[in-house]
Amino acid sequence: MSARFEEIDWRPTPLGDISLRRRRDPASGSDVYEVKLGDEFLMSSLFTAGEIALTRLGLAGLPDGELDVAVGGLGLGYTARTALDDSRVRSLTVVEALDAVIEWHRRHLVPLGEGLTSDPRCRLVRGDFFAAVDDPAGLDPHRPGQLFDAILLDIDHSPRHVLNPRHAALYRPAGLRALAGRLRPGGVFALWSNDPPDEEFTSVLAEVFTAPEAHTVGFENPLQGGTATNTVYVATKSR
Repeated sequence: MSARFEEIDWRPTPLGDISLRRRRDPASGSDVYEVKLGDEFLMSSLFTAGEIALTRLGLAGLPDGELDVAVGGLGLGYTARTALDDSRVRSLTVVEALDAVIEWHRRHLVPLGEGLTSDPRCRLVRGDFFAAVDDPAGLDPHRPGQLFDAILLDIDHSPRHVLNPRHAALYRPAGLRALAGRLRPGGVFALWSNDPPDEEFTSVLAEVFTAPEAHTVGFENPLQGGTATNTVYVATKSR
């Protein structure tokens, strides 16, 4: 059994100090992994329904056949893991800005790390997703100009609550058009948000993509009691 609380890693980053912690949940006796940026909680292995739904909803409408998928934001790996569990996915490119997060997976410090890093379909790319959208080389420097069948994004809290002011441009029409340029015709852009569905943002999506939808994902919140929700936006590039 693990210690009740352990700080596995801590280090400064351009976004602030980031830490990986593990604690034992007294109710279940299982280990809970948490990531903090400064004093703010970024993610927890207690709450993964939204990340899993991001992949499932994003890939649900795509046809059978081999899929190339990109994920913006590695985190604890649940979005990426769910993509690899889909037998249609032949390649997965995960773009992560922080060396520390990639290292946690490569050193198997987080539960899904070994499975992700040992899967030959999965490539972890150290880079700025938002800058890469506008870069002629695209999201994967090893495959310049690569187009994807789906891009799944889980970095900011929401289009209105971003981790870095530079990110805000992506959620405007010009930024979304640049992102759509990284998709094949009929490809899907899916976005996780911690906020309730935002009709204004859905309208912005509709300027670029076909028939965007905002899905509410509910899940139990054992810390506060009751049910919490995330939002997953799904939008398709025209053929």
